[in-house]
Amino acid sequence: MPRRAIIRPDPPAEPGAPKAPLARRLAWFAGLSLASAAAVAAVAYALRALPFMGAG
Repeated sequence: MPRRAIIRPDPPAEPGAPKAPLARRLAWFAGLSLASAAAVAAVAYALRALPFMGAG
């Protein structure tokens, strides 16, 4: 596969085209929400630990 094909976006779906199955859309939603919650938790944990890094 050529390298340029990786970064080329897909065109939007045609009007009236069938949607992806509900289970697949819900899995994407759940995965994205879990990943964003994990990212927020990691940043919050790092910020909370920041004042203790200088103590010692």
